[in-house]
Amino acid sequence: MADVSSQQVPHPAGERLHEFLLAAVRTGPDRPAVVEYAGPGDIRTTSYRQLARLAEEYADALAGAGLRVGDRVILQSDTSYPAIAMLIACSSLGAAFVPVGPRTPAHRLEWITGTVRPALHLRAEDPPPGHRSPQVASGVFGPDGIRFEPRPATGRGGGGWRLGVETDPAYVIFTSGTTGHPKGVVMSHRGVVAFYRGMLGCDLVEATDRVATTSPLQFDFSLLDIGLALGSGAAVVPVPRALLPWPRRFLRVLAETAATQVNGVPSVWRQPLLREPAMLAELRQIRGVLFCGEEFPAHEVRRLQELLPKARLTNCYGSTESMACSFAEVPSPLPDGQSRLPIGTAHAGAELMLVGEDGSPVEGAGMPGELHLRSPALFLGYWDDEPATRRALVPDPVAPWTGQKVLRTGDLAYRDDRGDFYFCGRVDSQVQIHGNRVELREIEHRLLSCPGVANAVALVVDDPDGVPLLAAVVVPDRADGCVDDAVLLSHCRDALPDYMIPQRVEVVSELPCTQNGKTDRKELAAWCRTARPTSKG
Repeated sequence: MADVSSQQVPHPAGERLHEFLLAAVRTGPDRPAVVEYAGPGDIRTTSYRQLARLAEEYADALAGAGLRVGDRVILQSDTSYPAIAMLIACSSLGAAFVPVGPRTPAHRLEWITGTVRPALHLRAEDPPPGHRSPQVASGVFGPDGIRFEPRPATGRGGGGWRLGVETDPAYVIFTSGTTGHPKGVVMSHRGVVAFYRGMLGCDLVEATDRVATTSPLQFDFSLLDIGLALGSGAAVVPVPRALLPWPRRFLRVLAETAATQVNGVPSVWRQPLLREPAMLAELRQIRGVLFCGEEFPAHEVRRLQELLPKARLTNCYGSTESMACSFAEVPSPLPDGQSRLPIGTAHAGAELMLVGEDGSPVEGAGMPGELHLRSPALFLGYWDDEPATRRALVPDPVAPWTGQKVLRTGDLAYRDDRGDFYFCGRVDSQVQIHGNRVELREIEHRLLSCPGVANAVALVVDDPDGVPLLAAVVVPDRADGCVDDAVLLSHCRDALPDYMIPQRVEVVSELPCTQNGKTDRKELAAWCRTARPTSKG
């Protein structure tokens, strides 16, 4: 029998997303593609052959409903075997999928729907009673097919492209935006497959691995996990979202599914390290941990290495506009005295450069600059937002006359003597909260729209344990006025996802200012560290 761990999944030039994800059907059709935890002792395995068959059934149903090249499909689901089959089906028809979470606030979902103008809105679960999408044909999908409600009439009238090509949009992911509304990142088939190829060159997993994914489907980290697993001929293991906050249940999923690689933001390890270290240490089958989206505190890295001494830890860096761009292996053990982890250098086929405020490349160790990425894996642009696209995709600072565009990441970094990059902050108000990209201005827009609020500032502070928390400072619209926490949070919850709800609130009569008249965020942060916690229930 052949050694499947050494078999390379063939990836020919010109692949589109669905072709890349299903390439292993040719080499191992009966191997596990998706392994799902349905409860204690209930593990459900889907083979590559079964995944391809369901995707084909979905594609036939979508084509029969009139879905065409260039259409958009809102895909409201957690990561699952049917959800992966559905995004493959959309890709095969040349339609871009738009992933959103099952619990996305109605206000946010309505805005995304009105902006992206989808041909279909597909859910993995029946909508709540009384809920209707009158302007969008909808349906519910599952292992047994799609149930359209009502029967849709999709597609555009008169003309249009008929052939899907690799430069077409593969998906649109909406992230936090500076204007108070989500911002749609449009990624092409060529871009996402180019990233996948660069990632596979890092030899992170083998065909025998089972890759646990802990990120929601609307977070591009989940698409990284799916591409890493299926592109390698390995299996995807979706960790149920409801079990993640419970460390014992989370670790039970990893144990019963025999996960060998676990991907997620660093914060998914915090509670298991604190509350279930013995149970974590029993997971001897784990040989890889990939993390991304936020800083991993050095003391937690060391503790994880102690409990999982055979696991290779990899620090992944990047933005939604390129999915990611670097993979740096963490030294094991992490040397004493080292408090920061490098993000390494760009994956094969891409390059990172530091650019100074004067627009010229920054040379020399320890010199900070803004990271710019040159890569075939760059996004096409922001959905229906040409000004924002021009600010992000800028002329090559080395050779602007060529017309080539590079990604201005907005991230600050410096190099060490070996050439590895170290992330050291943002140039704007964008932050990371538990791996989710958050624009503080979007939260501020929502706070300001709450009755009784005259001014508001959102910021990030650390709790006593060093965990980053979102905080809000609000000024009432009357000198003798007050702002009720419950009303403020309810107003935020109506339009923002959970990770964007402030966890500290401070009500003040006026905002402190610096000598040049700007809001003194440093002083506000000091106030918020001692402000009363708010309830997110």
